[in-house]
Amino acid sequence: MNTVLNNAAEILLLLFLIITFLQSGFDKITDWNGNISWLKEHFSKTPFKNIVPLLVGIILVTEVVAGILCLIGTYCIISSGDTGFALYGAILSSITLLMLLFGQRVAKDYEGAKTIAVYFIPTIVLVFLLQA
Repeated sequence: MNTVLNNAAEILLLLFLIITFLQSGFDKITDWNGNISWLKEHFSKTPFKNIVPLLVGIILVTEVVAGILCLIGTYCIISSGDTGFALYGAILSSITLLMLLFGQRVAKDYEGAKTIAVYFIPTIVLVFLLQA
């Protein structure tokens, strides 16, 4: 129980990322065509317009892997206090968010980019906490 209490912030932030990325990945898988249609329109005036499905696939893989690493990391922290997987999950989550931010900026969706920044802040805090 002390491990959970001593790592409460890390565990809560990991749960935040697990929910964020596994739900997003699940949404992409269950509504692939809807996501692709919307994103093709979103990126229609960008250099990405012809490779949207490839880019969505890359984002899908990074989101799911990040979510799984965070899930394993949460288990490892609770069971043994080891933070290795959690740190890998937090770093991959940060990279995924940077890719999403880049896409929003290229599409000139500045409101969407601000939303990504809101997710990025707690993710970087988690990286910092896990490195300490």
